[in-house]
This record gives sequence, structure tokens and C-alpha cells, in this order.
Amino acid sequence: MGRIEELADRYEQHIATAWQRTIAGAQRVVMVVYDKELERTLRYRKDLFRIATEKTGHQWVEADVTDAFARWLGEDEYRDSFFEFPDDLQIKLENEFPQYVAGRVRRVLDDSGEDSVVGVFGVGSLYGFTSVSRVASLVEANIRGRLVIFYPGQYEQNKYRLLDSTTGWNYLAVPITLHSTWGPA
Repeated sequence: MGRIEELADRYEQHIATAWQRTIAGAQRVVMVVYDKELERTLRYRKDLFRIATEKTGHQWVEADVTDAFARWLGEDEYRDSFFEFPDDLQIKLENEFPQYVAGRVRRVLDDSGEDSVVGVFGVGSLYGFTSVSRVASLVEANIRGRLVIFYPGQYEQNKYRLLDSTTGWNYLAVPITLHSTWGPA
């Protein structure tokens, strides 16, 4: 069995457990953590997670943020000036870009129900622009079912590190990895 298939099996075991309905939004987040080298394989095999979700009686919906930066910048009226003065982009990145990405995910969450799983793909493309933790915290209040973030990186000692960066962050999400166990949420 391949690594993505094993992750999908672990995910299915978790998503099949009875869902507590009274937990906070942050506790409704599941992080499927995998080696960054597996990104293309995971994208190719992502239907394994949809099938596992539907097999457990839940609905599957996807949100993809891969192109979020390009779309956000392309929609900005001052986009051309940022190429001349890239430092001017930093303020907008810090203040507006996380809200933009959260808005994209929020729209999918708002269209899903209490028995839905929203799978978020493409978070590696946020690296250097905003953090996954910031986006996750901005959408927590909108999670009615479960939010599954497919996270290319590492989970060690209760810290997530996107694309194996040197900095990490703690989060209440349930980690699903090839190297750890989890408890039902």
C-alpha cells in the first residue's frame, strides 16, 4: 500500500467516528500531513479521500487555494505598480491577502452543511505570503461539519511546519500523519 493510500485509510478511520457537534471550530479542523514530495501524488489520488468521506455517510466538498495569490494580485487595481515597488505589496499582503484566502474558503464552508467535509488543497502555495494558521483562524466560526486541510510539511511535537520550514505553529486540529495516532474528535 502506498503512502497516500495509507493516509486515506487513517483519514477514513478518523472521519468515520461519531462527530461531536458541540466542539469549537478549531477542533473541527483535521490536518492531513504528508511529505511535500507527495503533493502531486496526493492531488492525483485525492478521490481516495472523497470516497472515504462518502463511504462514512458524509458529503465531500473541495476548496482549492493554489491560485489564490495570482487571482488576488490580478484583481488589484495597483498590480502593475507592485512590480516597480514590490515593498508596497508587503502591507497589502499582511492585511488583505489572508482575508482574501479566508473568504474563498468561507464561501465553500457556508455552502456546506453539518455533515459535510470541506477538503482544502493548495495550502503550500500560501508559503511566503500568509500562514495557514491565520487563514484557519479566520474561518473557524464558519465550520459546521469538518474542515480538512491537506498540509505538505511536517507535524512534530505538536507543531506544524509547512514545506518543512524552520518555524512551526501549534493548532488544536487533529493531525493525521503516517507516523502518529490520533483520538476521535
